[in-house]
Amino acid sequence: MRVDVLGAVRARRADGGAIALGGPRHREVLGRLVAAEGRMVGTDTLVDDLWTAPPAGAVGALRTFVAALRRALEPDRAPRTPSRVLVTEGPGYALRLPRRAVDVYRFEDALAAARRSPDGVDALGTALAAWRGVPYADLPDAGWAPRERTRLEELRLQAVEVRAGLLLDAGAGAELVADLAAHAGGHPWRESAWALLSRALYRDGRPAEALATLRRARTLLAEQLGLDPGPVLRRLEQDILNRSAVLEPPRAPGQRLSPYTGAAAPLGPEAPDGPSGIRLGPRTTVDLARTLALAGGDALVLSRRDRLAAVEAAERTGDAVLTARVIGAYDVPAVWSRADDPAQARAVVAAATRTLTALGPDAPAGLRVRLLATIAVESRPADSSGPRAERARAAAREAESLARGAEDPELLAFALNGVFLQSFARPGLAPRRDAIGAELVELAGRRELPAHAILGRLVRLQSASALGDLDAAEAHARAAERLAAVHESPLVPVLTRWFRVRVDAARSAEPGGPSAATVAAAYRAADGALAAAGMPGLHRGLLPLALLGLRLLHGRPAPADERLDWGPYRPWAAPLVLLARDRTEEARAALAATPEPPRDHLQEALWCLTARAAVLLDAPATAARAAHALRDARAEHAGASTGMLTLGPVERYLSAAEACAARAGVEAPGGRPAS
Repeated sequence: MRVDVLGAVRARRADGGAIALGGPRHREVLGRLVAAEGRMVGTDTLVDDLWTAPPAGAVGALRTFVAALRRALEPDRAPRTPSRVLVTEGPGYALRLPRRAVDVYRFEDALAAARRSPDGVDALGTALAAWRGVPYADLPDAGWAPRERTRLEELRLQAVEVRAGLLLDAGAGAELVADLAAHAGGHPWRESAWALLSRALYRDGRPAEALATLRRARTLLAEQLGLDPGPVLRRLEQDILNRSAVLEPPRAPGQRLSPYTGAAAPLGPEAPDGPSGIRLGPRTTVDLARTLALAGGDALVLSRRDRLAAVEAAERTGDAVLTARVIGAYDVPAVWSRADDPAQARAVVAAATRTLTALGPDAPAGLRVRLLATIAVESRPADSSGPRAERARAAAREAESLARGAEDPELLAFALNGVFLQSFARPGLAPRRDAIGAELVELAGRRELPAHAILGRLVRLQSASALGDLDAAEAHARAAERLAAVHESPLVPVLTRWFRVRVDAARSAEPGGPSAATVAAAYRAADGALAAAGMPGLHRGLLPLALLGLRLLHGRPAPADERLDWGPYRPWAAPLVLLARDRTEEARAALAATPEPPRDHLQEALWCLTARAAVLLDAPATAARAAHALRDARAEHAGASTGMLTLGPVERYLSAAEACAARAGVEAPGGRPAS
């Protein structure tokens, strides 16, 4: 039997025939156990991975999936005999297969072997050819999968470079140029890619193009990241200018590998790679990751990967103080309440929690603040609920209290970022967030903290937008843009562009304003820029929600285009979308199943969608529930706390919901939402 995950998750018998694994949940369980590489995965972890909000029977459902997988993978196993493949171990499950039976394990082993010896180059080529596409491609909504995809994609890129380096050492040249040019062009921040392409060009008798390639890399690094080339590129340029013998093939037996090969040094798990293929320590890596994060796009995606690698490397040292410093050094401001990679965020929170425990209550205040602030920032409210959310709010409160006592503006700014992200406990708290933003701006000005100055301005933009004060919001947008221009923060204009379309959306419902079609086109154009910003937690589902808000402003039904990806907002949009398709009974069922919105930037908008659907479907109990949730947000604009879209005044939805409930004599639920 063989299991493959480098593409869609699948299993095959020894004769090559496909094994029917079942539905998406079954494949996700198998994929998650493959990702654990033989380690036990606890039942609680699997439940959290499979469901954002686990249903009451989640554990029973998981056991059903496991039982079905066992039958599929071991059809000849006698009844009531233990499984030898998907085994029960302690409080969870583990996959027990030889490494040669799983494509991703074969790939990782081939890469490790090629790093140890040039003899492994053919096996590495075979392993690379076995990739069928994006890992776990049929599990797009699995929260744990993005981190694993990112890890494997990085290993694939390293494997391409290791193989190319070994082939260059063996005398190849011209035949590698085309593939390496595509590789470097697709991954321009990888200095190792430029070095390999330059070597291949030189080997092909094109030294001028080899030098031009290195100079292009220098220009990209300087203009986009403000970085100088690393020592590998600098040394290679000199060797090409001097026509050094080190660039010539091939080596005699026992001769040292070229200093430029991707296999020059085995890269074990002890430390991540820097952009030049140089092994970096965890503190250096996290500093570089922090710098990359501010560049956005691919650099932001890489920074998150490198940050976690640095944390894991620091933890392996057993030095809790070092680990605390590495975790706390990544104080990159965060402005959105949904994580881009929830599994990675949970891993960072878990590491910070373990480190706090290891340091004990007498830890230096500065380290404790940074660990607590990290927990608050990485526990985004859209991805946290129940005890996890309460721990995050408690961490934010303690971090703020300790930071104020320390009288350190930089420390307090980091803590306030956590306070901001934990300030969505109920609808209607835009004034509280505006005060946080104002303090961030003041602190950042006092200590020259440009990234947190930008954060403060964006927080104030969001708050002013929520309160309908578009002039104030525009002033904050311009202030953020001025700071971004000076301090090279390309994400800011992406966000402010959305804000200005949000303003036009509101104006489109007024006499003399732009047409709805013009605003819809502007939203789509802004979405294109956001898609490349490296922030999937913000991007996914936002455009459909913005287009829905625009239609509601004009009294029109929801967009019914089946190609729209509603992402995490589908449950709240579904009743209105189904009504737009004249599927009333399905809309009624969808409304009955609509959960309470997560306590994040869009909670007012999602409650207003529920209120609107309840009114249209004459569901007074649901209308009363929505009205109760929204009553403290009466003065705000739905969705506008994002600073990126609007559904119009909350008052409009709230009054309609109250009237619907009153006609049926339904009272609002007792008590108040948590605050």
